[in-house]
Amino acid sequence: MEETGIQECYKASSSVDQLRLVPKKVFFTCGVGSHEDELVSFELALRDAGIERFNLVLVSSIYPPGCEVVSREDGLKELFPGQIVFCVMAKHSSNKSGEEIFASIGVAIPSDPDVHGYLTEYHGVCNKVDPGKHAEEMAAYMLKTAFGIDPTTTKSITAKAKVEDGKYTTVVAAAVFVI
Repeated sequence: MEETGIQECYKASSSVDQLRLVPKKVFFTCGVGSHEDELVSFELALRDAGIERFNLVLVSSIYPPGCEVVSREDGLKELFPGQIVFCVMAKHSSNKSGEEIFASIGVAIPSDPDVHGYLTEYHGVCNKVDPGKHAEEMAAYMLKTAFGIDPTTTKSITAKAKVEDGKYTTVVAAAVFVI
C-alpha cells in the first residue's frame, strides 16, 4: 500500500518526544515601561525586556526536566519575530503616583535532570519583603513539598519601578522558553 503525504509526515516525526513541546532552554528577563496609557506602558516594559516582538503564550510554573538556563542574548538569538513563544510571566501595572511596584520570577532547579523544577510568579506593591528572595523561596517550597528534595539551584529576576505622576508604570519579569 502506498503511503499518503500525512503518513510520510508522521513517519518522519514518529518519535513521541519530537511531538512534545518540552522546552530545552530558558532565559530570564525583566523590564519597565511608563506611559500615559496602560497598554502602551506594558508594550514598553516588554520592549525593555526584549520580548515585545513575539506572540507570548503564558504557561504555568513548571521548570522542564533537563532544561538549560541560557543568557537572554543567547535565548533571543534562537527566536524570530512573530514566533509563538511560551513563557512564565509576572506583571504589575499601576498609576498611583509614588507607589513602588515589582514583578519577580523565581526558580528552583533540582539536581536530577529527570525531575522537573518549579517557577513562581510574584508581583505587587513593594513592602519590606525582598520579592526576588520570596519568589525563590516559594519555588523551593514547591519542589520540597512535591518531591521531598531541596533545589540545587535557585535564582530570581525582578523588575522594580516607582510610578511617575500622571502615568501608568508596568513591570514585567519572565522565564522565556526556547523549544
